[in-house]
Amino acid sequence: MSMFHTVWVVCRKELKDAFRDRRALVSLVVGAVIGPLLVGFMFNRIANRQRQVEDIKLPVVGAEYAPALMEWIKQQGGIEIVDGPADPEAAVRDNKQDVVLVVPKSFAEDFSKSKPIDLQLVSDGSRQTAFPKVRRVRSLLTRYGAEIGSMRLLLRGVSPSVATAVRVEDIEVSSAQQRAAMLLSFLPLFIVLAAFTGGMQIATDSTAGERERGSLEPLLLNPAPREHIVTGKWLAAVCSSALGVASTAILCFMMLRFIPLQEFGVRFRLTPVEGIGVLLGILPMCLLATALQMYLSTFAKSFKEAQGYMGMLIMIPMLPGIISSVSPLGRQPWLFPIPIVGQHVLLGEVLGGRAPAPAMFVLSALSALAVAGILLWLTTGLFRREKIIFGR
Repeated sequence: MSMFHTVWVVCRKELKDAFRDRRALVSLVVGAVIGPLLVGFMFNRIANRQRQVEDIKLPVVGAEYAPALMEWIKQQGGIEIVDGPADPEAAVRDNKQDVVLVVPKSFAEDFSKSKPIDLQLVSDGSRQTAFPKVRRVRSLLTRYGAEIGSMRLLLRGVSPSVATAVRVEDIEVSSAQQRAAMLLSFLPLFIVLAAFTGGMQIATDSTAGERERGSLEPLLLNPAPREHIVTGKWLAAVCSSALGVASTAILCFMMLRFIPLQEFGVRFRLTPVEGIGVLLGILPMCLLATALQMYLSTFAKSFKEAQGYMGMLIMIPMLPGIISSVSPLGRQPWLFPIPIVGQHVLLGEVLGGRAPAPAMFVLSALSALAVAGILLWLTTGLFRREKIIFGR
């Protein structure tokens, strides 16, 4: 029996057993769907907050002391002035109001004398939902103060530009696609995680699971080399992992069509070429992830113990995403051959419209394949040890 035939028989057997198991199907479906659902839910919630900022009911205590200011605020659009509570601090503290503006009784007197006026903006900095409203109200009050200051200077025959010593002009060199990629920087994390979760069920069940059930011993009695059996099991896990990655990537990009990214000031467009680049960048990770899972699961005496190992292993693909949120990984060439890190960098560059050179894809894939080959060689060695096979 040829090597390819043996590997195919084992692979087909593992896939058939896995997809008969409801746990494997649930694991694959949940792993593929949860990322896109989180993306859609999170961004739509943020967009809803942005829409809430456009229409604000602003409670004002002492509105009668500053009629001109109240009229100016109403003219800005989207803001309705309402009567403020008797105790502004208690109303904000008890979550009855997000923000309350308090106008002092001395507003008119201080205004006529060109004195600084102390307006009080009562808010709770620990409430993230109120932050956009507070920021908009504060910016409006700051703009009103700047306009009044400019008019006072003009009345005194002084140009308002005298008060502006330096003017800063922002020149943005990044493209809209790159800014969108920065906003969607967590997408590579979900896709990389899918490489680990997609094949996890087969990788653990075909090793620790069969060892616990006692079905691994009769399988090894067949006249087939250990490396052929290990390779067949590994390829079955790789197929499941690749299916999970492709499903997660497709669902994530489909979900982006239902997210109002224009409300965040960005524009994201994924062409078929970039979609292929994402898959080419991440699919080699399926080879490494499943090989690592099989190697660790072979040590486990039970399926439950193997799942404990997988729980700790899932932290590995999350580390580059956590590190990049604190300190950008950059795009140095030496990062691409590093497994997992290279995939994060590749996906970030592709989504940003700056696809690396083809050599970087090849280098990243070869490094993942090399590490996977070493892990498979080590797993084959474990399959030859009687203590591993019979030590239940």
